[in-house]
Amino acid sequence: MDFDKEVDARGLTCPLPILRAKKMLAEMKPGQVVRVLATDPGSVKDFQAFAKQTGNDLLQQGETTDQAFEFFLRRK
Repeated sequence: MDFDKEVDARGLTCPLPILRAKKMLAEMKPGQVVRVLATDPGSVKDFQAFAKQTGNDLLQQGETTDQAFEFFLRRK
């Protein structure tokens, strides 16, 4: 998937991946997409809840080949 910015939050635990993504989204224009990489297993539920609470679209989530979680969020 194409993306405009990336946040590498691998090795960080909750709530830091969400906070880094939130900060990046605030700097982006509506419609732009950020890719977030995280290794915290709790981030899967955290990003689903974050998207619902903020109105940003969670376009896709999954795992990378190096066992990181990958999230694509589109700024509202």
